[in-house]
Amino acid sequence: MPETVAIAADHGGFDLKAVLLHELRALGYDAIDLGTATMDAVDYPDFAAALARAVADGKARQGVLICGTGIGMSIAANRHSGIRAALCHDNTTARLARQHNDANVLVLGGRILGVEAAKDCLRTFLATDFEGGRHARRVAKLS
Repeated sequence: MPETVAIAADHGGFDLKAVLLHELRALGYDAIDLGTATMDAVDYPDFAAALARAVADGKARQGVLICGTGIGMSIAANRHSGIRAALCHDNTTARLARQHNDANVLVLGGRILGVEAAKDCLRTFLATDFEGGRHARRVAKLS
């Protein structure tokens, strides 16, 4: 049974979401698309909240959020209990977000990051495990 990953974006991340949704499915994940479904302006906190609920409730193991810069989605998602959303810009930040912070939501800037870099972040984030060890104590303090 494939792992489930939720994905959501506002209008600033709409185009990149379509690309990453396809990438998730090509990688064999069961992807839940939580919107937005058009380029019309929407409020990013609504989509961050929907994705946070899906991850917190166990409907998805991890999530991907995309807005114009990724900053708004990061702020909005991290307000929810159990969510550790990390704004990533490259393979290194995506890898360390998982290894050191046990991030469960990858956040990307649709107007900041190119498509190939975003795909690389996604693949790295999903393929990397939390190291635990000294990091587990720190992550536990986030709850």
